[in-house]
Amino acid sequence: MDEQEFKDRTKNLALRVINLVDSLPLGRPAMAVIGRQLLRSATSIGANYRAACRGKSVADVVSKLAVVEEEADEALYWMELLIESSLVSSGRLDDLMRETNEITAMVVASIKTLKRRM
Repeated sequence: MDEQEFKDRTKNLALRVINLVDSLPLGRPAMAVIGRQLLRSATSIGANYRAACRGKSVADVVSKLAVVEEEADEALYWMELLIESSLVSSGRLDDLMRETNEITAMVVASIKTLKRRM
């Protein structure tokens, strides 16, 4: 997968999360808080990946990719909370969680590859 395809994939994840959060009944306090946190972390994945693509050095790219990894893991955390608190069914989030896990795995692999070059 090339850089542009990965940018598109992370943007698509963000758009899917935006649509999910917009469809949630945010009148419940927990739903509103978790929805905002999920929205923030999931949209940050692509934004930080774009920043990593503009890194000035291998160390800079690794550092920025580490932020992408952290944001993806945080997004997964919020999705897990939605499911485990019975606010959203697991079936509704399975595909988003799978995609977020795949993105995380690719970022981790990239970090490992780049660290070997340092």
